[in-house]
Amino acid sequence: MVARINAGLPIGAVARVATAVAPDDRTFAFHLVKRATLHRRRSASTGDATLSALEGAKVVRVARVWEMACEVWKDDDAARDFLHRPHPLLEGRPPIDVVLESEFGGPRVEAVLGRFKYGSAA
Repeated sequence: MVARINAGLPIGAVARVATAVAPDDRTFAFHLVKRATLHRRRSASTGDATLSALEGAKVVRVARVWEMACEVWKDDDAARDFLHRPHPLLEGRPPIDVVLESEFGGPRVEAVLGRFKYGSAA
């Protein structure tokens, strides 16, 4: 996966992850890749535009947390609700904000999800 991220994930990965995590939020993709960057890459592309390694890592981080939330909650809507609702173990912040903020956010949210998954207090 690291090699694929470094080589550049397809720009379509942004839309796929954004649609899964926040289907009703038309601007969520711009939390993954800046609006101007996304538009520039799409318009300059002949269909083979790719993400930078940093952008790809962010998309994969969100996708990984999304997958784990779906696994824990067994329901897409419940997973979305968890990701977008403030959580006390994350200083009252929504998990998705923590994931988007930095590379350290993904593991923090995964730890909270792990507590739900394995039955400890969360």
